[in-house]
Amino acid sequence: MRVRKLTFTALALAAGLSLTACNGDDSAAQSSGTSASTASSASSAGSGSAGESATDQGTATGSGTGSDANAAAGNCSTDALEVTATDATIGGDPEGMVAVTFKNGGGQDCILSGYAGVDLKTNAGDLSAERTGQDSDPVTLADGESVSFGITYPVNDSGGSGVRITGLVVTPPNETKSVTLDWPGAASLPVTDGSGSTVKVGPMGSVGQGGAS
Repeated sequence: MRVRKLTFTALALAAGLSLTACNGDDSAAQSSGTSASTASSASSAGSGSAGESATDQGTATGSGTGSDANAAAGNCSTDALEVTATDATIGGDPEGMVAVTFKNGGGQDCILSGYAGVDLKTNAGDLSAERTGQDSDPVTLADGESVSFGITYPVNDSGGSGVRITGLVVTPPNETKSVTLDWPGAASLPVTDGSGSTVKVGPMGSVGQGGAS
């Protein structure tokens, strides 16, 4: 009987040692798996942060470059323009014409579009020119380039003194500052009934081709 008890005791001890060994292996495996997963997550998080920083820097750089590249030219200011007026009347035409030229001297590109303001100074008071109503595209002038428009007016062939012109006042488009010039056309206009202006102003480029000159 004693031998049999010893045998049972030995078997129980062996089984206990075997179970302990198995549990130890499982714990080690679980511990190893947890460590690997944690390291992998940390590595992924680090890569994500670096990627976001690079993207942010790239976006900032690209945005700045685009802003510079897309900078648009502004309207031509009166102070940046050299304004001249010349007689452009062609013999035999029923109307006289004066060509007004804007030359860009501001050192950078600028835009002129639409109509300039035009007033004639006369001995009977100021006379504002009416627009012809022609359409025109905006004109971008580089430094040193010019564009012209025309002023048409009736020729005084009545034999009388008419309305004497003493000066020309020109205001560039989208500006409030004017330039006063000598009138290069005929000395007078015929007297009218005052029902409307007989002086007309065309848009930018209505005389010549515009652009460089």
